[in-house]
Amino acid sequence: MKYVIGARGSQLSIAQTNWVKSELKKINPDAEFEIKTITTKGDTDARPLFTIDQKGIFEKEIDRAVADNEVDFAVHSLKDVPSQLIDNLILSSVPKREMVNDIFISSDGTNLDSIKPGAVIGTSSLRRAVQITRKRPDVIVRPIRGNIETRIRKVFENEFDAIVLAQAGITRLGVDTTFTQLSIDDFSPSPGQGALAIVSRKNDSDTNSMLAKIEDSDSRLEIEAERALSDYVDSGCRFPIGAYAKSNGDEMTLSVSAFSVDGKQSLFVKKSGSKYDPASLGKTVGMELRKKGVNDLAINWRKKVEEWNKQ
Repeated sequence: MKYVIGARGSQLSIAQTNWVKSELKKINPDAEFEIKTITTKGDTDARPLFTIDQKGIFEKEIDRAVADNEVDFAVHSLKDVPSQLIDNLILSSVPKREMVNDIFISSDGTNLDSIKPGAVIGTSSLRRAVQITRKRPDVIVRPIRGNIETRIRKVFENEFDAIVLAQAGITRLGVDTTFTQLSIDDFSPSPGQGALAIVSRKNDSDTNSMLAKIEDSDSRLEIEAERALSDYVDSGCRFPIGAYAKSNGDEMTLSVSAFSVDGKQSLFVKKSGSKYDPASLGKTVGMELRKKGVNDLAINWRKKVEEWNKQ
């Protein structure tokens, strides 16, 4: 049996897809797997991500290829996948999640605490930009685009003094570079960070059965709690929040942080519940955030993003 897998053409996407291939070969050694690279809007639009008013910019074209039977399934970074998929598609598998931490890479080996005042730090994420500013209000944060290798190169070519990005990408690519791991307390990750999403057609039972064999149940439950929370407060590139769910036995704890545009206001909620009802836990945390005023923060964020887009 031969399967065609849809993926972006970036080195990270290919590395992630090759990892999925290797896991599937372990349980299905006689199968063949071919990767078909597909260009997405996120690959061709060089603007900062928060200026692009569209969900799924890194996965929409690939998922359309799955829906249209051009490929059998697709591999994505889960944080790029919106909760509402094309009607005949499902999130069929969530393999074991990588580390969720963000990391700090600098040209001279300094960390975020010790880097010089006025240093220029690049990030593609509004969430990280605010978190950096809260920690170090004396540095300059600028948007950066490009794949992981490009962003790292810009540090060592002195376009930036440092960058902040997800540790999972470095791990999956096997990039040999020195970095400092940032704490989850200060840099709560985006919902789904570090996880992969495999998307397939609902009616393709044979493929779905194979993909289910490489799912990690705790990773699935954790990201479902985070995504339920994100859906409830309508977070995204234009209103960034940090959310991290962690299982412990039959229990799960969901920690969430949200900030004002200037980073001066912050909301934090941490609650535990049954890990077998992640949607309820996500909604409960979302309701608590609403009581604390998260909607006001969201409105201010979106107004600010609209102002930035007009500049």
